[in-house]
Amino acid sequence: MENKWFLSMIRDEFRGGKINLEKTHKLLEKLDIQCNYVHVKSIFKDNDRLKQGRITIEEFRSIYRLIAHREEIVEIFNTYSGNQKFLVEKNLLQFLIQEQYILDMSQNIAFEIIQKYEPIEEVKRAHRMSFEGFIRYMGSSECLIFKPDCGRVYQDMTQPLNDYFISSSHNTYLISDQLLGPSDLWGYVSALVKGCRCLEIDCWDGSQNEPVVYHGYTLTSKLLFKTVIQAIHKYAFLTSDYPVVLSLENHCSPSQQEVMADTLQSVFGDALLSDMLDDFPDKLPSPEVLKFKVLVRNKKIGTLRETHERKGSNKHGQVEEFEEIYQDEIKGSETLIGSEDNPGKEDEIISVAGLPLFKKRKVKVALALSDLVIYTKAEKFRSFQHSRLYQQFNESNSIGETEARKLLKLRVALNFQTPGLPMDLQNGKFLDNGGSGYILKPQFLRDIKTQFNPNKPPNQSDPVTLTIRLISGIQLPPSNHSSSNKADALVILELFGVPNDQTKQQTRVIKRNAFSPRWNETFTFIIQVPELALMRFVVESQGLITGNEFLGQYTLPVLSMNKGYRRVPLFSKMGESLEPASLFIYVWPFNLFGTKYRTGIVCRVPF
Repeated sequence: MENKWFLSMIRDEFRGGKINLEKTHKLLEKLDIQCNYVHVKSIFKDNDRLKQGRITIEEFRSIYRLIAHREEIVEIFNTYSGNQKFLVEKNLLQFLIQEQYILDMSQNIAFEIIQKYEPIEEVKRAHRMSFEGFIRYMGSSECLIFKPDCGRVYQDMTQPLNDYFISSSHNTYLISDQLLGPSDLWGYVSALVKGCRCLEIDCWDGSQNEPVVYHGYTLTSKLLFKTVIQAIHKYAFLTSDYPVVLSLENHCSPSQQEVMADTLQSVFGDALLSDMLDDFPDKLPSPEVLKFKVLVRNKKIGTLRETHERKGSNKHGQVEEFEEIYQDEIKGSETLIGSEDNPGKEDEIISVAGLPLFKKRKVKVALALSDLVIYTKAEKFRSFQHSRLYQQFNESNSIGETEARKLLKLRVALNFQTPGLPMDLQNGKFLDNGGSGYILKPQFLRDIKTQFNPNKPPNQSDPVTLTIRLISGIQLPPSNHSSSNKADALVILELFGVPNDQTKQQTRVIKRNAFSPRWNETFTFIIQVPELALMRFVVESQGLITGNEFLGQYTLPVLSMNKGYRRVPLFSKMGESLEPASLFIYVWPFNLFGTKYRTGIVCRVPF
């Protein structure tokens, strides 16, 4: 029956005789088999027995089987098909429950899968699934490692803003080098499309009273502030409905600050949050309440109530001056003369020499811009203790990278324009909750009474064991050093999270095989704080002289991992999909200390 179906699908293509490489590739796609052209080209060459650049129908059949009929999938199919030719609904249901850990499964679900993926009509009508249908199901999005439920907004979005991790970007306007590279609107568009919800806008005085955006004191190019705001307005809510925060790194004079305020109001209109939502707020509003709203983060004069009372009044020319406290490193007993904002004036030192000191400087802010700051007032960071004691609910801190590294003892990454590990972790973290850019923090990070110490797992978190069998690779990207489709393939499994959870393990090297390397290796990770853990799969080609070559990666939250036989899609260093390149793995349900995580539900089980 399968042979009859197969021939009916391809016979017309061979009426004129043999077919070339391009037609072979198109015919494979017609059969719903995703193929990397480089691999097809190499396999075509191996099967073109006469070396004429054209193949027969039998040679095409060989190519099809080599690509589509992978041995590891055949083994699974044969395990559950009684006669090794078809899966009846009962067989498929058994596979879905026992291997894919799909709970609350009814016979109708098996029927629906057969109807969706079985290509042979006679088999479909008999409520059965052939191997052709099974490989299409296993290669579908339903068998990806990332849980479908996590691909939609499923978390409680009614908590205060500060209870969420928010996808944020630093120097959003840069798309390459931070010192010499171009400033580009694509930086903002790209970040918003990826779900970023907090954008940095570095603002400086421009000519003809038009503020500009660029990386100050560098040779990066400049963008008009107005143009940046128009681009943000166009793409702000394309990917996510939840609020966008514009973090202004403001170096503008008061007159150009007024221009900025006018631009923000005229472009965003009612979408710009310019007043309190409640008369007497004591906590931040929720992402749900702030849907489709734009918030401005900047220095602010006075209280929210004073801002409310000034609403609608003429603020043109009104400028306020206030003292800002900031931190600097001072060695010995040096005297600090002048500052970036007040050249020639001595900053007042309010700490002890030889230590990180706090200084004061005077800052001018246009009232028109200040009054657009409601729930995101920018305040300099002094210490965690000071923030706990004095920080108001609508104040937020920016911590410089150097200071952050001292506090965290690890690297900080917020630059969307820089590919690599930091952005892989950023993108992987915010896959969760529908890519909305907002992820509800675990309870132990939301409860102000909880003293969370990353070096000491919180009592509220249940450790788990994660076990993964890395079975095989599917059409991996070939090495740049290969003239065909080869790579000396290996996979590194990296776990990121609290310090005690940071670890990595790797497979052996499969020589000269990027098309279908088989590892069949099992790895186990004990994870103390799974709520904060990310798993990163990295595929490399071994290089003994120049070092390993990066081929692809995929990162996701540990608690967003599907169980059972799953496909791990791979992405390039630039974050582009490398489909159909992927890894084929098996993930066991989390299990440790009598706790089992299954499809997002925590179930207590006996030892």
